[in-house]
Amino acid sequence: MSEVPESLHYTEEHEYVKPTADASIVLVGITDYAQGELGDVVYVDLPEVGAKFSQMDVFGTIEAVKAVSDLFCPVAGEVTEVNEALEGDPGLVNRDPYGDGWMIKLQVRNPEDLGQLLTAADYSSHIGE
Repeated sequence: MSEVPESLHYTEEHEYVKPTADASIVLVGITDYAQGELGDVVYVDLPEVGAKFSQMDVFGTIEAVKAVSDLFCPVAGEVTEVNEALEGDPGLVNRDPYGDGWMIKLQVRNPEDLGQLLTAADYSSHIGE
């Protein structure tokens, strides 16, 4: 059974949004379920700091032994930080998707967009758990 933390928001495409101490900044990554489905992550292609995305734009790709998948931006915003650790150790996504395996920090353009995302209960139902 996949870990689905209550405090996060989710997309149907298996990204999560995690609040930070700054209410306008969120962490974005892929869920425990998604990393399990992908298998061993071998490469993550992430955007540059300053890149701007609309909600559900592709912001990068993730490559695993089994497949390459697009990464979708859960909410509109601007990238303020990229997790550089993934460059040398993409397996962090597998080992700690909600911790050290985060992908980007995003300055949220429209905080109300967060209300359009799935709750933990909705996401659990979506993945059949």
